[in-house]
Amino acid sequence: MEHDNFLSEVLPMFRFHTQFLTLLFVLTASAAAAHTGEGINTGFASGFWHPILGWDHVVAMVAVGLWGAFLGQPAIWMLPVVFPLVMAFGGALGIIGAPLPAVETGIALSGVVLGLLIAFAVRAPIWVAAVIVGAFAIFHGHAHGTELPQQFNAYGYAIGFVVGTGLLHLAGIAFGFLTRMEIGRAAVRGTGGLIALVGAAFLFGFA
Repeated sequence: MEHDNFLSEVLPMFRFHTQFLTLLFVLTASAAAAHTGEGINTGFASGFWHPILGWDHVVAMVAVGLWGAFLGQPAIWMLPVVFPLVMAFGGALGIIGAPLPAVETGIALSGVVLGLLIAFAVRAPIWVAAVIVGAFAIFHGHAHGTELPQQFNAYGYAIGFVVGTGLLHLAGIAFGFLTRMEIGRAAVRGTGGLIALVGAAFLFGFA
């Protein structure tokens, strides 16, 4: 029964999340026009692995899903939609070369702040949570955009890093469902503390 309830909540959210890929694609397309490149499949693979292979990105994106699951409806689906939507905008800024100060600091802080919000079980209003998540998403997106390899297709790259981000959100949401049990709630809050420590390691140059 628990398994069925889990699927009934996660699968519709996953379908809703993937429907945003088209919109995200449109947002990045005009900014990426100057970087057509070759090999859309290779571009997708590069974009897909970029957030997954960077621990500073991984902890923040998992934290978005975790915090959303911790907050419950509607945050459980809204935060994982807000993040890639705003991230795509940040990615477009990075691709066209628009400057954004303190990008690496913003990425590291996202892990610290989101991790602490989970660790201390902060139940922010949904609009506050969306603003926090969206603000940090700009930094992550800008980093993805500026690191686009010139030889790769920007369209495939953009979709790749959005899909990779979505999977990390889903991983966080899946783990966040443990909050339905008392011991699971403690585990989730402990994971938030660990995420904050990883973010602090990047913030202070230890990672």
